[in-house]
Amino acid sequence: MERRIAVVGIIINNREEAADRVNDVLSNYGDLVVGRMGLPYEDRDMNIISLIVDGTNDQLGALAGKLGNINGVKVKTMMTE
Repeated sequence: MERRIAVVGIIINNREEAADRVNDVLSNYGDLVVGRMGLPYEDRDMNIISLIVDGTNDQLGALAGKLGNINGVKVKTMMTE
């Protein structure tokens, strides 16, 4: 299968409940992660993680789906062609 580069934006609105689960998912997919940046945005009471990932459509979809199923987490993915 063809691998693609993607940018994944993750917004965490309930850090206390979601952060450990998000990090568990990211650890499980760590072989796809090229780069990661995480920032607390205290003015909006949220945390933001941006990822650069490299994987197949199935792998990237599974990563985004597992993250998106966590309560208090929103995920958007932009894939290259």
